[in-house]
Amino acid sequence: MPERSKDWMNQAIKDLKTAEQLIKNKSFEWSCFIAQQAAEKAVKAVFQRLNAVTWGHSIFDLLRVLSQEQKILVNEGFLNYARSLDKYYLPTRYPNGFAAGSPYEYFTKKEAEDALIYSRKIIEFCKDLLA
Repeated sequence: MPERSKDWMNQAIKDLKTAEQLIKNKSFEWSCFIAQQAAEKAVKAVFQRLNAVTWGHSIFDLLRVLSQEQKILVNEGFLNYARSLDKYYLPTRYPNGFAAGSPYEYFTKKEAEDALIYSRKIIEFCKDLLA
């Protein structure tokens, strides 16, 4: 299989820009989700470079695998960013993530801004690993 880490990273960067635009449109739930997706793709870019197999969508789990199996130093700060972003994978998209109401009613501008910060930090970390 061809190594496509650059493609994964390029998409991560594009997704992050999309998440920034979604905040401007007050689509905070989608901004949170796309920020999660951007960070996930950046981590998967690293796995691509290493020719390692990945599975799942949890950034936290992916970073732990990088740390434990690939022996890449991942500090606790990045794991905490991943924990926060992982919370946006499902409830941002589905009304049954909450007892009542729709996702757009639950997510705030602050959460979306924080998600962008966390995603950006993980992307930069992954870019450094790929450099």
